Amino acid sequence: MKIMFNTPHPSVTPPLDRNAPLRFSDLCAGYPGRPVLHQLSGEIAELTMTALVGPNGSGKSTLLGVLAGVIKPTSGDLLRTGDRPPAFVPQRGAVGDTLPLTVRQTVEMGRWAERGPWRRLNARDHATVDAALDRLGIGDLASRQLGELSGGQRQRALIAQGLAQESDLLLLDEPTTGLDAEARDRIRSLLTALVSDGVTIVQATHDLEVARAADACLLLQDGRLAGQGRPNQVLTTSSLTRIWQTI
Repeated sequence: MKIMFNTPHPSVTPPLDRNAPLRFSDLCAGYPGRPVLHQLSGEIAELTMTALVGPNGSGKSTLLGVLAGVIKPTSGDLLRTGDRPPAFVPQRGAVGDTLPLTVRQTVEMGRWAERGPWRRLNARDHATVDAALDRLGIGDLASRQLGELSGGQRQRALIAQGLAQESDLLLLDEPTTGLDAEARDRIRSLLTALVSDGVTIVQATHDLEVARAADACLLLQDGRLAGQGRPNQVLTTSSLTRIWQTI
């Protein structure tokens, strides 16, 4: 699949690397009257864990939304390979605690892109949901209300919803924020295992420990790309000091 947005000036895009399921160039995006991203260019390598890092307001969530297709860029090019759209897991706070949904119903929503929200799920859909519940270790919570769960359990339910979409690209917004140490470690182990199973993962995070454990890192500052590469090359003392001192 190839998606391209108009740019104010024609530009030559280099040939798409087959190991880069996502590549973007001169990407700009934002909200009415409030631009957020300014001419970002970068790529996401296949079968890696990539961390989007930066202070609050640096554009992490906006970039993730653009990559997920839920925010339309104002200009620039976005090229994506693969036959299925990315699976997007928003922050836990974006899903209301009072919604009358069970864990199973939450995960079943991941099949809507395939079946539509009003069509009954078939046997294959149910098997996919069961597999996602088991993969995240929450099969025993299937009948529980989402609002009754702990933070870690709820996050696993949302990740299971993403897995139920059967995409090979999983995008997560702050998946470990607000969790206790045990829940954070469990989520990290699950995500690492998913990469080993063939899923490319991009997660927005402000947790430098999480970012340093990733395979690659995009460092954002004020909606601009301040660094890209391996975490030990990007998250240096000097770069972090420079960025966080400007807040």
